[in-house]
Amino acid sequence: MIARRGLLIALALLGLAGSALGAARAALDQIHVPDGFKIEVFADEVPGARSLTLSPAGTLFVGTRDKGFIYAIPGAASASHAGKPRRVGRGLTSPNGVAVRDGALYVAEISRILRFDDIEARLDNPPEPVVVTDRYPKDTHHGWKFIAFGPDGWLYVPVGAPCNVCLPPGPLHQTITRMKPDGSAIEVFARGVRNSVGFDWHPAAHELWFTDNGRDWLGDDQPPDELNHAPRAGLHFGFPYCHGRAILDPQFGRDKRCADFTPPAAELGPHVASLGMRFYAGTMFPPEYRGRIFIAEHGSWNRSTPIGYRVTTVRVEGDRAVGYEPFATGWLGDTGRAAGRPVDVLVMPDGALLVSDDHAGAIYRISYRSESRRP
Repeated sequence: MIARRGLLIALALLGLAGSALGAARAALDQIHVPDGFKIEVFADEVPGARSLTLSPAGTLFVGTRDKGFIYAIPGAASASHAGKPRRVGRGLTSPNGVAVRDGALYVAEISRILRFDDIEARLDNPPEPVVVTDRYPKDTHHGWKFIAFGPDGWLYVPVGAPCNVCLPPGPLHQTITRMKPDGSAIEVFARGVRNSVGFDWHPAAHELWFTDNGRDWLGDDQPPDELNHAPRAGLHFGFPYCHGRAILDPQFGRDKRCADFTPPAAELGPHVASLGMRFYAGTMFPPEYRGRIFIAEHGSWNRSTPIGYRVTTVRVEGDRAVGYEPFATGWLGDTGRAAGRPVDVLVMPDGALLVSDDHAGAIYRISYRSESRRP
C-alpha cells in the first residue's frame, strides 16, 4: 500500500512538472524576438517565478508572490539551461524581492526584510532568517516589493499605494525608500510613486531609473505607465495628483499643476503593468542594444483590449529616454488568451537576458548569435 501511494505521488509530481513544461513550451512557441535572437526555456520548474537576482558565485535566486518561498538555482551564471531549483524558506509572506550581499540573501516580505546568512553553503538546509527590519507597512494592496542594493551600498525598498488612488496614509507609503544593510537609517529617497516593482541604476552615471504602474479606472488609454529617472534624492513624481506628464487626477489634482512634479522620463503603454527593468550592460547583443533599458510588461488586467504581455526596450541618450519599442512579443496570443506574463528581466554574465514568467512558471533565456538570423 505504501509503495503504491509513493508511486501515485511520484506520478502526480511528474504530471505537475509536465504541465509546467507544457505551459512554458506553449508560451515559447508563440513568442517572437528580433532576427538574430533566440529564446528558449531556461527553467520550467519555477511556478510563480517573479523577481530575479544573481549572486557573485553564480546562484540565481527567484522570488515568488503566493508560494511562500524562494527558488535557488546554483550554477546558473554559466548555464544555458538551469539545473533543478531548490527551495529556500517556507511560509513567507509574498517574498517577491530578492537581493544578495556579502554571502547573504535578502528577501522582501510585505512588511519585513529578512536575511538568510551564508545561504549558498546551506541550500540543502537553509538557516532560519534574521529579521533585518519589520518597520514597513502591512498593507497587502501593492505590498509586494522589488529590492536591490544601489551603488551606494544601501538597500532600496519601494512601498506602494495601499489603494488604486489615495493620499498616502503613512510616511512610507507611495515611496521608494533606502536603508543600510543592517536595517538602520530607513529614509525616503523618492515620493509620489504609486507602485514600482522594478528599478536599476545607469551603468555609467549610477543614477536610479524605475518603472511605475499607473492608476486604474481613467479609461482604456490613460494614464500611461511610467519610466522614471531619479538622479538624486528628494524628488516627487506626482502620484496621486498627476499621472504621466500632464493628466491631473480628477479627485486629487484639482488644485495642482503637473509642472510642479518630476515628469516621467518616458510614458509607457496604458495599463501594461511595467514591472522589472534592467539596463543592458552586456556584450552579447548587437551594439545598438547596449545601454538600453529592457522592461518586463506583465500585461493589463482591466483593459477592454488587453495589452502588454511582452518585453520592451527604451533607448537612452545621456539622461533622456528617446525611444520605446517592443522587443519580445507573443505571450498574449491572437485569441487574447495569455500564455505567459513576464515579470522580471536580468542580464547574465555572458550577456544573455533572462525573463521570468509567473503565469507559465518558467524562466526564459534570450541570446544572440549572428549566424542564427532567420532566412
